[in-house]
Amino acid sequence: MTEPVNRTILLFDIERFSRRDDMEQAFLRRGLDSVVADSLAAAGVERTQQYREDRGDGLIILISGDVSKARLLRALLKETPDALRAYNRFAASSTQMRLRIVLASGEVAHDPQGSTVGGLVGHDLNQACRLLDADVLREALRQRETADCVLCVSAPVYEGVVRHGHRGLAKEEFHRVAVAVKEDRLDAWLYGPVPGGHGGDRDAAGVGRERSGARGEPALPGERVGPGERVSPGERAEPGERAEPGEQAQPQPRRRPQAADVGVHFTFDGGSQTFGGGQVAGDQIGVSGGQVTGDVIMGSVHRDSGGERR
Repeated sequence: MTEPVNRTILLFDIERFSRRDDMEQAFLRRGLDSVVADSLAAAGVERTQQYREDRGDGLIILISGDVSKARLLRALLKETPDALRAYNRFAASSTQMRLRIVLASGEVAHDPQGSTVGGLVGHDLNQACRLLDADVLREALRQRETADCVLCVSAPVYEGVVRHGHRGLAKEEFHRVAVAVKEDRLDAWLYGPVPGGHGGDRDAAGVGRERSGARGEPALPGERVGPGERVSPGERAEPGERAEPGEQAQPQPRRRPQAADVGVHFTFDGGSQTFGGGQVAGDQIGVSGGQVTGDVIMGSVHRDSGGERR
């Protein structure tokens, strides 16, 4: 096996390829080869800067690291859809072609065997292939009825290229999605709208710790209550309640105690107050610095406001 080398990983897969008969599949494969050739030529990728491996219903292409990923992305966003439209314009309904495309990067080694063709090895390549096969890509292509392709980039490509706003790359058009990968979840960035039910930027895996108020557990200050929402510092969110970022929760009015409440409660609405019996239960609250007016009756002794016993 060779030493792993950093490569740009470009993957293509034809939608519903296995539903076609042998003749249709052969026609589609030739069409894919033409679309890919036009796309790479537009990106300035020389034949000596690429390695292609046939996957039957798609292609694995490794591109030399000295080829600009920004230039490659611009070609995938413009030249590839144009080439697909030109192909589909003259193709029969049974050989219409739609593509899922993934652009990633990482370390890839080559482990050729004497009796077989191919032999690419690498964790980064495996992850890219899982992105290509993800439900979110399949569903995105299915929902975009007028589109001929859908593009997804790996997190390293987004962080290293897309988010910096290079010419022709609008970062706001890429949306983060979470892809289930065996026991883990993988972040990726989908170009165009995210299909319903697959979340988006706020629902991506590994971004912050979330607590759901529905579980009855209050969130601490600074913790997420729901996707993209935090409790303001210095206060707690009640179960099922959300606090908007930077917004203090409004104080709730006190409710009057109900008969079913446990303990002793007093409600003062003004006027004279009377306490009967010889025991006061519960908390006792002192009044400091104020004045109590009116008749006060404590036990069996009744004193008026002047202090005279009556």
